[in-house]
Amino acid sequence: MTSPAERFYNSVKSVGSLSQAKLIDFFAYFVQEELGEPCISAWDIRNAFETCDLPVPARIPAHFSERSKGRSPTYLKLTNGYRLTRHLKDEIAGQLGAEVHTIQIPVELRKLELQLPDGPRRKFLTEALDCFGINAHRATMIMFWLLTLDHLYEFILSKHLAAFNAVLANNTDRRIRITVVNARDDFAEIPEGKFIEFCRSAGILSKDARKILDDKLGTRNSAAHPSTIVFTRAKVVDFAEDLFNNIILKYPL
Repeated sequence: MTSPAERFYNSVKSVGSLSQAKLIDFFAYFVQEELGEPCISAWDIRNAFETCDLPVPARIPAHFSERSKGRSPTYLKLTNGYRLTRHLKDEIAGQLGAEVHTIQIPVELRKLELQLPDGPRRKFLTEALDCFGINAHRATMIMFWLLTLDHLYEFILSKHLAAFNAVLANNTDRRIRITVVNARDDFAEIPEGKFIEFCRSAGILSKDARKILDDKLGTRNSAAHPSTIVFTRAKVVDFAEDLFNNIILKYPL
């Protein structure tokens, strides 16, 4: 699985010809601008080199210290680390672009990727972000919705199966023939709107969480069919952040 640091590394033009000192600057840019961290530490840079299977420079702390001094420093020294000066930041930004789509993903969405453990769900999220990076906004929202449902299915199977099945057993909707859930595939027999309703009735989801899911289901339905509706980047970011922060993170496995 390709990590955010590796994807950034692959977006740097002629990266193989860069010196270790220059790579430190590029990874510093990655930490500050791509991950949105308030300051850069030597540990951040070491971790980026190791993640990309690159030899770790011995002079990372000295690099920052030396370049934050003098009349024309390229780093600003802060209490907890460093930040790139605007001049260095603009210089590095101008050299990026080998894979432009990988640097178009907003910091807000990149941070989501880092909050999932390694595994199928994180890989799925990475592919959703790749869709966003090439402006496939409908695909991005559909994938975020599916990721959220998958998370809730696992959440119920591992923690609330008895409560969910108790509500399901009292169902009167003739569209639903299944009376008990035993495995993940069983959820496919339940319409998504009813699934959300059952989760609320069983006390698995809060009232606010149900409102979010109902709203996002409507948006997902619009995105899943040809229409004249335009989904802006801001709309997609809001859709993804709302599901991730208020459903996936609020109901941990």
